[in-house]
Amino acid sequence: MGSFTIQQDGYNADVERIREKEYPMLKERTDSIYLDHAGTTPYPKTLMGRFAHEMTANLFGNPHSASASSQLSTQRIQDIRLRALQFFNADPADFDLVFVANATAGIKLVVDAMRCLPTGFDYAYHQASHTSLVGVREEARSSVCLDDRQMDDWLSGSCPFDDNEDERPILFAYPAQSNMDGRRYPLSWSSQIRHQSESSKTSRKTYTLLDAAALVSSSPLDLSNAQTAPDFVVLSFYKIFGFPDLGALIVRKDSQDVFSARRYFGGGTVDMAVCLKEQWHAPKDGFLHERLEDGTLPIHSIVALDVAMDVHAGLFGSMERVAGHTEFLARRLYRGLKGLRHANGEEVCQIYSPDPDGEESGPVVAFNIRNSQGTWISLAEVEKLAMLKGIHIRTGGLCNPGGIASALGLEPWEMKQNFSSGFRCGTDNDTMGGKPTGIIRASLGAMSTIADVDGFLQFVEEFYQEDTLPPILPSPDTKLQQPPLPNTPELFIKSIVVYPIKSCAGFHVPPGIDWEVRPEGLAWDREWCLVHRGSGQALSQKRYPRMALLRPNLDFTMGELQVTYTGDIPPSSPRLPHSIAVPLSKNPRMYSPRRSGMSSRVCGEEITAQTYASAQINDFFSTVLGVPCVLARFPSGGQGKGMMRHAKAHLQRHQQQQPQGSSQQQQQQQQVSKAGSETSDDAGSFPFH
Repeated sequence: MGSFTIQQDGYNADVERIREKEYPMLKERTDSIYLDHAGTTPYPKTLMGRFAHEMTANLFGNPHSASASSQLSTQRIQDIRLRALQFFNADPADFDLVFVANATAGIKLVVDAMRCLPTGFDYAYHQASHTSLVGVREEARSSVCLDDRQMDDWLSGSCPFDDNEDERPILFAYPAQSNMDGRRYPLSWSSQIRHQSESSKTSRKTYTLLDAAALVSSSPLDLSNAQTAPDFVVLSFYKIFGFPDLGALIVRKDSQDVFSARRYFGGGTVDMAVCLKEQWHAPKDGFLHERLEDGTLPIHSIVALDVAMDVHAGLFGSMERVAGHTEFLARRLYRGLKGLRHANGEEVCQIYSPDPDGEESGPVVAFNIRNSQGTWISLAEVEKLAMLKGIHIRTGGLCNPGGIASALGLEPWEMKQNFSSGFRCGTDNDTMGGKPTGIIRASLGAMSTIADVDGFLQFVEEFYQEDTLPPILPSPDTKLQQPPLPNTPELFIKSIVVYPIKSCAGFHVPPGIDWEVRPEGLAWDREWCLVHRGSGQALSQKRYPRMALLRPNLDFTMGELQVTYTGDIPPSSPRLPHSIAVPLSKNPRMYSPRRSGMSSRVCGEEITAQTYASAQINDFFSTVLGVPCVLARFPSGGQGKGMMRHAKAHLQRHQQQQPQGSSQQQQQQQQVSKAGSETSDDAGSFPFH
């Protein structure tokens, strides 16, 4: 540590050597390609070792005491607070740092104070804001979301709020860097907005709140000029160092008067509190952080922060070096994805991030994938395939509703319609109304390498770039005019696969066996699901990949569902059998004695399922999956909530209003199909996989 090989293009070649020693978790079983640094970055081995040494070599007591161990904690916290300020070039004479759980907790601390102001506050936020900033609007007297054009109008002197409320302050919040696409926004907005407020004819004051969490993960933040700095800055240290799970609220002291209106006080923030006969308290009047850090601070996490800053500097040098390293990799990733073409010349990737060569942006590339015909590729498909290949990426809405809506061209009515049609955060409904509902995000960090970028590019090229074009099919009209070709076989069903337990492996229907098609779909498909004991949420293979190792077999002779686990039995349960049998019958005595069943959510919809009472059955699934869960069975079609089996093709609420004359068509579709037998191509829709 201490010497660095920095190429002219900014790439730090020493990271490849550092990875081998410091990040063994990236080589577990197979080399992992970790591209979710915008979520959190991995922690180095040296950091964890030195932190463990700190914990065993020192005795840290509760700082709210006078003992030697308590005073040691107090001293270390004071020193680390100062060092954290210096990390951002913030002068302690002009700024105070409040330790919080994460950036969101820092935001809530500011909002908690401003909502207690006698006049309340008005709130403006940029459309690229994280959900945690968007939620502030619920506490404001009025709020507005601003795009870039409206920001230009404000900076030109057109305030987004009426001047009728002269005494009501305005809080303006925006991200230094979008967590969705990496686009960076001017830090000068803070001083410009402040200047607009001070030069206006009203006495209305405007405060600025900067979400720096995404920016500081790979770039320096300079707060050396207190006159131009934001009033409040929030960030999460784990995005920079990987550990500890700790955040900070940095407050410009000229703006700390806002917190004088805050009502709540916790342990350690008051000099005296009277409870009997009178209700009175005296807040601490020293440093601001003394009044805001309610209760006992996370002492050990703060000590870990000290170690983290040491180790990070030793491994990677300055944040400027980290920025140069990640900028090089981001350009390589952007150009690689941009250059992928199908055989017909169409782009493989629709990229939403700005070009790193033309606009300032962070090491993030947000995109979606299309096939050669322009059809969107499922995000769930990409993420599951990436998981199998040891690639860690992020897909979905990324907690950035404004950014997603802007990038994908989603109007409010479309988003509401998607919601009413069953879309929820985390579901597999990732293309609705011909538009994707989310994106793919690949983000880079200090320990990312060229091999990570090239490996991911190879993955996209191998599985999604089409080197040959599909045959051009004749139009329907042309097809009708042509005589049938001789010896052309009729269409037939080659095989049927049902999935008895949602998100587990499938059961192949034996050839020649009649299989019933019910109103809710194929018989025995999604008949059961596994439900988390605590949350009631149905488990999915996306979160619990080992569900793919649960192989069901429908044995009608024995009258049971046989489930075999094909993975390794956990060492803690050596006597656990590899299989379990569940009766196919619906004997009420098998279920837990709950009148209304267990309420859960599957694919974004509330369902009522009957949970099994057998400890043997539930312990089997809980043990092999490593999650406390119970087996549950859906009610028969048409009975109460959850009348439809939850396959990807199930009808949504807005589709369930059948037009007149549709009952005959529905009866035609509820026919008995035979696997391996001939059938017409209009015999109904089957959830084949």
